[in-house]
Amino acid sequence: MIADVLSEASTRMNKAVEVAKDDFATVRTGRANPQLFQKIMVSYYGTPTPLSQLASLNNPEARTLVVTPYDKSALRDIEQAIRDTPNLGANPSNDGNIIRVTLPELTEERRKEFVKIVRSKAEDARVSVRNIRRKAKDDLDALKGEVGDDEVSRAEKELEQVTKSHVDQIDDALKRKEAELLEV
Repeated sequence: MIADVLSEASTRMNKAVEVAKDDFATVRTGRANPQLFQKIMVSYYGTPTPLSQLASLNNPEARTLVVTPYDKSALRDIEQAIRDTPNLGANPSNDGNIIRVTLPELTEERRKEFVKIVRSKAEDARVSVRNIRRKAKDDLDALKGEVGDDEVSRAEKELEQVTKSHVDQIDDALKRKEAELLEV
């Protein structure tokens, strides 16, 4: 029972760390990266659809990304979705077949804004991990009648170690992303 609670908490915390890393990847640095466009939703025949399902993305140059739609009729919708995406600052242009997205150079002020955004995403991830810990602790407290108090307290200590390791993983990813953002 205790092992089940701990393994479920650890699995959910791993997912929270992965979500945080994916969120960090969507914040742009000085380079164009197809992951920046990973969470862009395009209105395709009235249905919000991820851009990656509607087009192929590749970057021939450091600050340029080429979007090649699978369906040419979605060209305008894709272009509009890219233009409307906040915190990207991209100005897409299309030639009827492909969309070229040139990302502007980041200013020092803009870099600091992005660092703040990444820090808030990291804090959200930490809160998520702590919520998972709280739920697991409640589950362990519910087991106190079935198993000994010593086993429950040992499991709680193990839960704290697991939580700390996941928070540390989030912090490490945050440090790497901050360094990447502030690199000129």
